[in-house]
Parts: sequence; structure tokens; C-alpha cells
Amino acid sequence: MLLTRGLAVLLSFFLLIGCGDKGEISNGGSQATIDVKNPGPPVSGDWLIIHALSDPEQLNPLTSNDAGSSEVNGYIFEGLLSRDPRTLELKPLIAESRPEISDDKLSYTFKIRKDARFQDGRPVTGEDVLFSVKAIKCPFVNAPFLRVYFNSVTDAQLIDPFTIRFFIREPYFLNESVLGAVTVMPRHYYDRENLLRSITVRQLSQDPTKLPAEVKKFADLFNRNYNRNPLGSGPYKFNHWKTGSETELTRDTDYWGNGKEGIDQPHVDRLKFRVVNNMDAALTRLKSGSLDYMESLQPVQVVRGTSSERFKRQFKKYEYYAPTYTYIGWNNDHPIFGDKRVRQAMTYLTNRKQIVDTVLFGLGEVVDSHIYLFRPEYDKTLVSYPFDPAKALALLNEAGWKDTDGDGLLDKVIDGTRIPLRFEIKINAGNTVRESIALVLMDELNKHGIAASVRQLDWTIFLNDVKNHQFDAVVLGWAMSTTEPDAYQVWHSSQAANKGSNAISYKNPRVDEILEQYRREFDPQKRIELYKEFQQILHDEQPYTFLHVRKTVSAVHRRFQGVEVFPDGLKPIDWWVPAAQQKYANSIAAQ
Repeated sequence: MLLTRGLAVLLSFFLLIGCGDKGEISNGGSQATIDVKNPGPPVSGDWLIIHALSDPEQLNPLTSNDAGSSEVNGYIFEGLLSRDPRTLELKPLIAESRPEISDDKLSYTFKIRKDARFQDGRPVTGEDVLFSVKAIKCPFVNAPFLRVYFNSVTDAQLIDPFTIRFFIREPYFLNESVLGAVTVMPRHYYDRENLLRSITVRQLSQDPTKLPAEVKKFADLFNRNYNRNPLGSGPYKFNHWKTGSETELTRDTDYWGNGKEGIDQPHVDRLKFRVVNNMDAALTRLKSGSLDYMESLQPVQVVRGTSSERFKRQFKKYEYYAPTYTYIGWNNDHPIFGDKRVRQAMTYLTNRKQIVDTVLFGLGEVVDSHIYLFRPEYDKTLVSYPFDPAKALALLNEAGWKDTDGDGLLDKVIDGTRIPLRFEIKINAGNTVRESIALVLMDELNKHGIAASVRQLDWTIFLNDVKNHQFDAVVLGWAMSTTEPDAYQVWHSSQAANKGSNAISYKNPRVDEILEQYRREFDPQKRIELYKEFQQILHDEQPYTFLHVRKTVSAVHRRFQGVEVFPDGLKPIDWWVPAAQQKYANSIAAQ
């Protein structure tokens, strides 16, 4: 969700995006009622066709930062550690065990399994782990959202071919998780000219202007050449990506983890991420059999489109609060939104409770913070901004916005020029919930002398505009952590540069201090207190209008067994289909 699937949400926030294939070979698997009471042990075979609202941004595991890319990459790549899906406790994966940690918490030593292999058959060694860290630390690689978690890593050294030691500048309470989440990439594939071989992690931590020319050359090649052809050590291999249609992975029959205790065992032969950028069309595809799994039904679909007896016979719905939230982001560098009173007014003009009741059909909760609602760090003492247009207009008048020329629009003189209170809200096309939110807000704003408009963009174009701060306001969402949060990536002022995750350009010196101090604090209660102050500052300044955490409702075809809701949601790698119910034959052989 890049980081490994099990640790992605823990360590990095990910932007949420929120017909039959001619190559399908069916053995006549039934679409009728499926109720396997005694399915026996898991078996291999069949395909899982997953709905995707858009293409992945790209499949370079370090330079992509959207949920679609993360989902696909999570099956291809692995880290040193993973997490138990039920307890969320760290456990070894590529590493033989959890690391040896020095008493001062300034060095971490990992031993790498000698049986781990990449999908081309080459062994995973310490050289690959070292290379992966170098790639993250390389200042010219397009991974600012990931590199921020490795700022305190000053060096890494190989003790022997299968042992690596990391050296840390200062203690960070998530260092084991961060280092364990390193996406292990094959050096021989991603650095074919071996350009980083003689470059140390310590060099990469210093002044970028003093780095040798080969470092820049590596980054240029890495950023450009590996966006559509990933190679990792995970249970699924990349097969193809048909832009606007689908991305397909095939089960690696030679996967190093096959049959090993504590390692996720893949069963489905193919994973197809099929792009349908209209949710109504996607539901139609699901019902017709060309999709097996929709991770997030639209609220209206939950209430009106999936309640028939026929649907219930073919599909099972799973409800859970996903660790995500939706927000309206105000560009704090914009002449209009640089004043917190304007941002506060926007929140007073957003009827958040009505949005949950009418747009989400009650399937959600209003939130006032970026922390997962069910974490102890979430400050439940925050007093929600009510829907209060009169209060909003008073704040706008106080900030100097008044209709001085009688044209019905509020206006103000900024830098010597009188401008109307007019702005655009950008959303990604195909997300009907965000579209409804934006239109509801636009209608309300227009009633009060604010000329708002809504613009829908293809996800890739939209994401590029967000990263480059080319917007007035956006409706977006973040995936977040169900374990200890670290909001540095999104809220520290340093992350407003170089396409970092602070796309709204929020800057507050005290928030920076809190975020830095929080990382060094190992006492959980003290961290909670720091984040309470942090949330209170955000609550006052309203750089986002926080909207809601949504109840996710997923639909899965009933032929799939092993489906279970975990704290982080569903986990398709565990799913399988009894032989008698498999729909697609010769799944891996048929290309």
C-alpha cells in the first residue's frame, strides 16, 4: 500500500483513489448458489478478478504512493519483516528473525534467510537489502514520502553476505518497523550498471551536491525505466499491464515461501486488477461475472444495488471500518486559503453530518482528526465544527471578504487587486462519493456569495496536479495506520517540497517541533499527549476540512473460501476456491 503490503499502512500514508477477457478459459464453473460447508484444505487454481477504479500510478515500488500501486506491488515485493494480520505484531519474513537491537537503540542487525529467492531465481542477499536502502536514501530518487522515514538512518554495513547492520543518528520509536518494511529489491535488476556499488549510505545522507555523477545517473534510470516492469521476491509475478484495462499477476509456482510455516501461502493462480472507472458499471460487471471482488461498494450500492436474493446467493458482503479518512484539502499557499479564518469558514459551510447521512447513507462517522478513529491517540475531546453558515459568513467578513460591488459575490483587495471569492474544487473522475461531496459543498457555497466550481480529472492527471500543488482545493483520502501513527510524512513543513505528501503546503513551527519530538519519544502516553496538542492545533487552523471515516462494504464471490476481516481489512492472498467450484482452468499455463 513502496513498502511491503503488511507494513504499508503503518509507515506511509497512501492516497486513495478511492467485461470478460478474451484470454479467459472457463471450465463451466457455476455462477449459481455456492455454499461449501466442508471445503477441505486449501487448493491452488482459479483466478481472482479484482475491481480497480483506475490504473496504478506506476509499479516502481519506491516512487509510487497511491493505493492502487501499493495493492499490486504488495503481492510482488516483500520486506524483512511483516505483521501478523490478527495481532499486528511484527514477525520475520525475508529476515530470519526480528533484529538484534543495541541498548542505545542506535543499531539494528538483521540476518537474512538463505532460502529466499527473487522471481528470476537469484538468491536474496545482504547486497540486495543494502541496495534497497541506498535507493531509498538517494536524494534524486522520486520517493520523498518514503525517504522521510529513513532520515535518521546514517549508515548500513554488511557484516557478512547475509547479515546487515543499520546505524541510526537518533532513536525513533518506529525504527524496527521502518527498517523491517524496507522493500527488498534485486540489485542486479534495478541497478544493472552497479552505479551505487561504491556509494555508501553515509554518503547518501549528506549534501546531494557533493555526490558523484553516477548517483544522479542511477536515479535518472531508476525513476524512468522501472515503472511498468517490477521484479521482486513475493508470491506473485508481474505478467502484464494493459493501460486502461487491467494489470495481471500470476502465482509464482517456484515461490521460495511455498510450504514454509509463518509465510503467506498463495492459492489463486492469477490476480487480475480490472479497471472499471465507473462504479455503476463495475457493479454491473460484478453481477455479470467479469469481476469477483469489489473492495468498496458505493453507499447507494450497498443499500439499493446488492440486496436482491440473487445477489446474496452469489456474493457475500463484508462490513468494516477501514483505516482511511476523507478530507477537503485547502491549498494553504493560495491567496484565498492562506487565512485560517477562511478555512474555518469553509468547514462551517460543510454539512458533514448531512454528507454522512445522505451521501454515505449513514455508513460512516464524522471525524475531526487525521488519526484513525479507534486509536488511543485520537483526541475525542475535540469539539466538532457544526454546520453554521452564519458563523462562516462572520468569519469571512472579519477576514475582509464582503460584497462591495453588489454583484452577489464576496470580494477582497489582495496585493492591490480586488478579487472575488472564487475557486475550484478538483476531484478524481469515477469516484461518485467525492463528486457528491464536492457538488453538495459547491451548492452551499454558491448560496453565500462564494463562486465554487468542481472539476473532475483522470486519476493520473489529478495526482500530478496534487503533487505539484496545482489546485485550489481537493477532495481526497488517506490510508492510515491501525498501529502507532507517525504523521510527519503528511504534516511536517519539509514535506511540502519536492512532491512530498504535504501537498497543501501547511507550515507551522510548533507542529514541526511536535512531530520531531514525537518520533524520539518511546513512552506511549507521552506520545499521546504530544498528538493531542498537535490535533488541537490542526483543529484550530483547519488546513483540512476533515470529513469522515467510512464503513467499507466489500463484495466477494461466494466460491472463494478463507475470506476474513482483519484489523486492516480483507486479505485476498489467503483466499482459495475448491476444485469443483473453480471457474477458470489451466490458469497459469494459458497466457
